[in-house]
Amino acid sequence: MNRKNKWIIYGIGLSLLLGGCMNMDNANGNGVDEKMNTQDEVEDQYVSVQEYKGEGYTLKDGKENDKIAEEHREEVEKAVKDFFLNKYSTDIKVHNIVGNVDGATVFVESTGPLSFYTYAIVPINSSDQTIQSDEVWSQEGQVESAITDGLYKQLYDNEFSQLDSYIEKIVTEGEVVGRTKESLENVAGDGYMTPYYFISTSPIKDEAIKPVYELYIKNPDANIEELQAAFKKEAFDPKNLRISIMLFMKEEDMEPSEKVFNQIIKDIKDSNDFPRGHIVSS
Repeated sequence: MNRKNKWIIYGIGLSLLLGGCMNMDNANGNGVDEKMNTQDEVEDQYVSVQEYKGEGYTLKDGKENDKIAEEHREEVEKAVKDFFLNKYSTDIKVHNIVGNVDGATVFVESTGPLSFYTYAIVPINSSDQTIQSDEVWSQEGQVESAITDGLYKQLYDNEFSQLDSYIEKIVTEGEVVGRTKESLENVAGDGYMTPYYFISTSPIKDEAIKPVYELYIKNPDANIEELQAAFKKEAFDPKNLRISIMLFMKEEDMEPSEKVFNQIIKDIKDSNDFPRGHIVSS
């Protein structure tokens, strides 16, 4: 089986990857530019997915700003917390701060009723080593999509719980594993995520979830009934809710199991308990 093969099954994508290892330099998938490496460094980047917790993660030309950010960690954390609270009505906790060429990338997790990971960038003036607390920013659509991920998780909580239980059952059978929770916290920053899958959404393109997003920004304490009432079911397009399952073979250098791959595809097709969508393959 081609290890790069990916499927979308009822809106759920599946990637079954080689031999329990992952590339630390591509551990997040969040679009942040990462540093280029020599061949020797590339060979050292592959670690066991069961062991990797985000350590050793760096961004291009970020060494000096990494030191500055750590020296001013309290100020950096406060700037990021204020940014999310003021712009997105969301309380967050900081998991990791990584220097980049212009400042520091701060990986965070929401602490309110919504569950999601994301990140923001805190500029640093390298000439006088000051933190530009009033100029914190995020990549366009990044936080908005993370919030709608969390909203979809709330709206379809039972279906996602069923998916969680199913994948955990597959994992307990011993052939495949997921990522560590610590790696999600420290270097992921990409919306609603579990060790086994992540959601991809956007309030900009999705008319069904857009009013729910707007309600949340105005009233982050809105209860589930209010969120459900704001959701435009008639406008829902399954293409706007994509769930990507990412599992790794447990044993080192083990080729992806076609048996496990096909079984998961069949089970998802046959079940009415999971978040639904349309079938696409690529």
